[in-house]
Formats: sequence, structure tokens, C-alpha cells
Amino acid sequence: MSETTGNAATRIAVIGQGYVGLPLAVRAVEQGYDVVGYDLDKARIEQLASGSSFIEDIPDERLQAILATGRFHPSTDGDDLAGFDIAVISVPTPLREGMPDLTYIEASAAQLGSHLKPGACVILESTTYPGTTEELMLPILEDASGLKAGTDFQAGYSPERIDPGNKTYTLETTPKVVSGIDEASLARVQGFYDDIVVKTVPVRSPKEAELTKLLENTFRHVNIALVNELAMFARDLGIDIWEAIDAAESKPFGFMPFRPGPGVGGHCLPIDPSYLSWRVKQSLGQTFRFVELANDVNEHMPDYVIRRLVAALNDRELSVKGRRVLVLGLAYKKNTGDDRESPSTRVIELLSELQADLAVCDPHVDPARSHAIGTAEHVELTEAEVAKADAIVVLVDHDAFDLDMVARSGTYILDTRRCIEGPAVEHL
Repeated sequence: MSETTGNAATRIAVIGQGYVGLPLAVRAVEQGYDVVGYDLDKARIEQLASGSSFIEDIPDERLQAILATGRFHPSTDGDDLAGFDIAVISVPTPLREGMPDLTYIEASAAQLGSHLKPGACVILESTTYPGTTEELMLPILEDASGLKAGTDFQAGYSPERIDPGNKTYTLETTPKVVSGIDEASLARVQGFYDDIVVKTVPVRSPKEAELTKLLENTFRHVNIALVNELAMFARDLGIDIWEAIDAAESKPFGFMPFRPGPGVGGHCLPIDPSYLSWRVKQSLGQTFRFVELANDVNEHMPDYVIRRLVAALNDRELSVKGRRVLVLGLAYKKNTGDDRESPSTRVIELLSELQADLAVCDPHVDPARSHAIGTAEHVELTEAEVAKADAIVVLVDHDAFDLDMVARSGTYILDTRRCIEGPAVEHL
């Protein structure tokens, strides 16, 4: 799809300028729309207005190009939302004590409702439980605007599928599930996203679209938990789980490979399945046992990493206390700076409690903004740092890491990603 200016008369408001909202805002401007990128974070908006991106998937040059069109307006001023034709809500939906926290959606809907005009359309992208669009968002919009959904304005749900760092499947190249509260709304929502992505996939109502997102991430969460638990059992049985997975992957049907790791992270996997579990419990009074079990396994993988490290140091007649431990990787996934819900946070916490002399390294994560670093020393990965460490824990296999050097110079390496080979290396 080539850039066009035919949409300039259509005003888009994107609420939330994070890993989901910013790529959407950028793409919409590139497709000719006039876009307000709204966020409460003043520092973030000032950074975007200066042409500096904080997301690897949106390089500075791309951001500067859309600013130069005069059609991208980063803002913290709610009055700038006035006159929107289509608004997209892409705000966080965290868990608070095991319960969905939808306050950001509620606040966004109330603010948009005060500017809602007849004929406009509001689309929710934030991940949430089935029913949120129709049961929560619509009443807030109606109360704030005095308008009637389906009669005076349109609305729908389209789950985000952003995968930070994925160069193959980007916002533009990943099919987009779309829905509307009625046929006219679906047509409006689908028409907008047809301009944004290569393919749209319509479903009959927002509830199906909301469940689609939760199904995708619950599938991943459960299968990661399966291989994580298998990894622990396989080691105790003297079996190489990694080799078994590689062998199983040779089957051309009926198998999809998932590999062990130190836990799950990001804004989806540790959270989204719990939304579904909560909804099932609330509405049906039943327990979603697969999700509960997967949560238990994946949440405790950092503890297992520490047990393995403690055991390895004990074998060398060393305690963790006072020993130099170098942790490689703060982000939750390879080649990104996104450390939201990263298992590294828990690993670092546990090492701090054990009073390790702790150093961490991640070239993608700004230590000043990191959720994971705590009080640990942030260092660059050098041969001197590797040689100084009594143990190295590889949590993320960034391409920027010189892992061959680590294998050569490290005294002991616990590799949770099977990215290093060598006599001093143990795999998870």
C-alpha cells in the first residue's frame, strides 16, 4: 500500500502512544490521515514532538518524516481530541491483585465521549476480557456525549497484534481482526484498517474479537508452560529437552515448537490469559484450570533459574552472597528494549535478596527508565566484565551480545536460551 493524501480530511485520534499506539499513529499518517497522538506522559510527547522515538520498530527517520507532513500532532492536551472522526484507544490494561484494571480505558472513553460527535467512530484496541467494548466502553461514551451507540455514532473492537522487534510481521503485514457493534460499525472499522494493514479479518461481534486476542496469548502461555515444566523434569531425568524439541520439530504436521526460558514477559503473556480466567470465574463461577496452571509454572521459572545458579555455585564450593553475578538481558524478548513484566526483574530481585554482587547488561534498555534493574550495577559487556564474574546468567539472547566472547572468557554460564555452547556452559 502506497502513501496517499486522500484521507487528510479524516481526523484520527490515537489514545496512548506506546508500543501499540505509536506504530498505528505513524502508519495512519503515512496513509494520509491527520492524526492526534495523545498520551498523558508529557516527557514522551515532548520526545515524539522533537522527532526522537523510544521504540525500535519506529526509527527516528520515520517519525521525523511524518512530523514533516504536518499531519502528526503529539499532544497531552485533551482539547486537541475535538473533532475526531475515528478514535482508537490503545492504553494499558494491567492486572491489580489478580483483577483487571480498566481505569485507563474508562478515562479514555470519558474523555473521548466529551468530544464525540454524530457520525464518529470509537475503536478499542486494548487487550481485555470479552464484553468490555459493549458493557463498559459504550455506556461511558453514551453518558459523556448524550449520543446513542449504533444510532448516532459507531464503535468496534480490533485487538492489537504488535510483536516488538519482529521485522517480518509488523503492524502493516500482520492480518488485523476487526469487529463492530453493528453492520455499519463493522464496515467503518474494517474500512479504516484496510488502509492500515495488508488484510483484515472480520468477526461477528466485539466479543469474538476480544476472545480472539485472549485465545492467541493463552495458547502461547500454556505451551510455554508445558515446555518449561518439561525442562525441569527432563533435567532431573538426565534428558536434553532442547534436543528433544529440535527432533520433534522435524515432524511436518501436528507439532509447533515452543522452547523453555526464564519466564514470560511483555504486556501480553503474563497478563492476558488471566483476563480470560477472571472473566470465566466472574461470569460462570468456574476455574480456567489450564490458565491457572500455566500461570503457576511460568511465574516460578525465575525461582528455578536461581535454584539452578545456587546449585551450580555450591558444586564449586561457592555461595551466592558476595559473588559477582553478571546478568545478560533486561528486556523480556530478544532485540528489544521492552522490559515490561520481564522475568529479569524477578531474577534480579532474588539475586539481590541473596546479596550477590550484581551487575546487569542490556544495550537496548535505558537503565534510567528500566523496570528491571533495581539497585544492580549497569555495565557494558566487555571481556573484563565477563572475566570478573563468578557466574553469568544469560536471560536474553540479544544479537548485540558477543556470546562467543562470553563462552571463551566466562568461568560459569547458565544459559536460559540455549544460545551458547562451551565447557563452562549449562543450559536451562
